[in-house]
Amino acid sequence: QVQLVESGGGLVQAGGSLRLSCAASGRTFSTYAMGWFRQAPGKERDFVAAISRSGGSTLYADSVKGRFTITRDNAKSTVYLQMNSMKPEDTAVYYCAATTGSFVYGPEFKYDYWGQGTQVTVSA
Repeated sequence: QVQLVESGGGLVQAGGSLRLSCAASGRTFSTYAMGWFRQAPGKERDFVAAISRSGGSTLYADSVKGRFTITRDNAKSTVYLQMNSMKPEDTAVYYCAATTGSFVYGPEFKYDYWGQGTQVTVSA
């Protein structure tokens, strides 16, 4: 199993940047592909970005492509989400998730482990 703890959320003005971190503990981090999801108030949880075990492959939702970047540091057992040019519609609780799958995955059901989430609020 793996335990996931997100950090780095907060309040930012539109056009600003934030970097989220997700620290993993437990089983060897490099055996998991990782993803970021978000859930806005009153809405379903949506896929944001994913990264393969090695970090060599990434996948993004169209809504964040070109603005967000997912990376990972296997030596630190941490995955990051760099968010630039942020918009009010990026406001949500952001979750990281882990899967033992070999590729990058968008669907939520592919992920086995979830963090508790971190709030991101973007003011207009």
